Formats: sequence, C-alpha cells, structure tokens
Amino acid sequence: MTHRHIFRLSGPDTHDFLQGLVTNDVDGLKDGLVYAALLTPQGKYMADFFLVPDGDAVLLDAHGDQADMLRQRLSMYKLRAKVTLEDTQLHLHRGLGDAPTDGFADPRHSAMGWRAYRDHPQTDDTTDWTALRVTHMIPETGIELTPDTFILEAHFEGLNGVDFRKGCYVGQEVTARMKHKTTLRKGLAPVRVEGDANPGTELKAGDKPAGTLLSRSGDRAIAYLRFDRAQGDLQAGAATVTRTD
Repeated sequence: MTHRHIFRLSGPDTHDFLQGLVTNDVDGLKDGLVYAALLTPQGKYMADFFLVPDGDAVLLDAHGDQADMLRQRLSMYKLRAKVTLEDTQLHLHRGLGDAPTDGFADPRHSAMGWRAYRDHPQTDDTTDWTALRVTHMIPETGIELTPDTFILEAHFEGLNGVDFRKGCYVGQEVTARMKHKTTLRKGLAPVRVEGDANPGTELKAGDKPAGTLLSRSGDRAIAYLRFDRAQGDLQAGAATVTRTD
C-alpha cells in the first residue's frame, strides 16, 4: 500500500481555516470524507488528500511523500488562526464493499470502496488498486497528479474533488476561469494499449507529441493527452495506443 501520513487538525478555527484553503466544501464532513486539493495561487496542483471527520477535529490523510511539504505549507497559512496541526500514528485501512462501522466510503468513486483509520497497520489488503484506478480514471499522487497539473485536466470535478459554489480558496480564480471560460485542450483520458509500453512513454501522433502514457494495468491505461492530436491511433514506442472514451 502507498504510504500515507495522517495529520490531525483541531481548534476553534479549523473549519474556516480549511475552507479558505482547499478546493472542496469542508461542510461535506458532516456526511463523511471530503476529497480535496491544495493549489498554488496560480491554480496548479500542490497536494491532494482526504479530510476525515474526527469528533471536533479533522484528520488529513495525505500521500507520505507530501507530508513534509504539507506540514510546512499549512503551518505557514495558519498564521494566528486557532488551529493545532499534529502528526498522528494512525494507519490507513482500505477495502471494497460496504464500509465498516469505523470506515467511510471513498467519495471519488463507489468502486474505490472504503477507508478507515486505525492504530495498527493493515496486513490483509490484496486488492489491485491500480487496476481499479485505471478502470475508473482515478489519478494517483505523483503519477497523474504532479506540480504542473491543473486539477480540472486531472478529472477532479468527476472525482467530487472541487466545489464551484463554496467561495474563495487558494487558486480558486484560475480554476473557476478554466471551468466557465475555456475548453480544456489537454487532460487525462482512458486509453487501450496494444504492445509493450511503460508508464512515462511519450505518445505521438505521426511525428508530433500527443501526450504521455501514465498508470497502466493490462491493456488499459490512463494517459495525459493533447486532445487536438489524440485522434485515431497513437504510438508509444512500438505499442499502439487508442483513446477509449
């Protein structure tokens, strides 16, 4: 399982602090997990995470590689807000089907099952999460989600990861403008792959760059495409790649 780091945020200003930072509506915590991102002021991706109701506090479930950056960034934004940010020793547990009593449904897609936070590591998870992600177009931190990403290009709206009615947050202006005033010219799309091609392979339409192959499972994959060039068959080295949506 990908290493996750679980923070706890507590204090009387926690809700308002998060509401002014993240892409999704923190009020959704009353119903379970909230999937959201932290953006740069220019609207580019910095981190994605799950917010988890925890009594009067909020847990923040993030990719382990982003823990140090998030700790620094959240501390910087906190200023005089009455919010305490702490590391926890909790461990993520995941599974399919109905959530256990201490778990929450994954808000990105029903096929992604549930998430729970416990004081011991999970040892019984045999689910092929990459195959599920590829099938349902769920981007992964560090693969599809990188610092040059705009979240709408990464399918965030379809993942219930952004709210366009909640008001201001860091990077909101650029994200709203992309939603309402532009047509996306690049972004993630499902593809089928025939032949050998590793994640990271450049895709070409003739002799023109058309994108990059990303997560792959069997003959299915997620690719980042230039939509104007991703028409018909694309080449990834000796492999043939075809958009399937």
